[in-house]
Amino acid sequence: MSDRPHYGIDAPPLPFVLGAAGAACALAALRLPAARTPLALAGAVLLAGAGVYFHTTLRGKFRVWDEILDGTGLRGDERLLDMGCGRGAVLIAAARRLPRGRAVGVDLWSFDQSGNRPDATLANAAAAGVADRVEVQTGDMTALPFPDASFDVVTSAMAIHNIPSAEGRRHALDEAVRVLRPGGRLVIADPAPFTRRYAAHLGQGTPRGLGPRYWYSGPWVAASLLRAVKS
Repeated sequence: MSDRPHYGIDAPPLPFVLGAAGAACALAALRLPAARTPLALAGAVLLAGAGVYFHTTLRGKFRVWDEILDGTGLRGDERLLDMGCGRGAVLIAAARRLPRGRAVGVDLWSFDQSGNRPDATLANAAAAGVADRVEVQTGDMTALPFPDASFDVVTSAMAIHNIPSAEGRRHALDEAVRVLRPGGRLVIADPAPFTRRYAAHLGQGTPRGLGPRYWYSGPWVAASLLRAVKS
């Protein structure tokens, strides 16, 4: 077994497409002197975007979520649900802060993340030394397989926006609130246009940008954070 977790790449085709397109523009700039400047600029933007994307998915988002979870004020005995947990980046970071609690992940295991499957998540939990406090379930965010008021905290990282319909995303938010206990906290990172709509639907919270460490290629695909509390 590996001695450290491996979390894969978010939406793996995208950074490779960006890099390939950037390289193609750079090569075209060398062959087409009349269009050299715009092609070179386009190539530079695309290649830089690929680099930013890889930094976010391999390093930046982890540091951001460490700060988010540290700022959540966990006591260490909470029951936490991570919706759309993937290979467990947020789930395991939370579990490290829950020595007397439980971190539960739910996902449909789509291919939006490379190698996304339950056994990969559990292997990562074991490699991180938190397998005893982590569990994963297959389930739909719009119809969570958990009773009402069964979690103290619900997190979700770049997952809810993948639900194709606005109605489905609202259902996911309603489900997150349903499974929270009164006073429970909801912590969501998603692209900024979505978190603004989530805040409007929930009737609380002000999304804040998470900065360049959570850009997927550039500020045009920037994650923002929404926090809410169940009354």
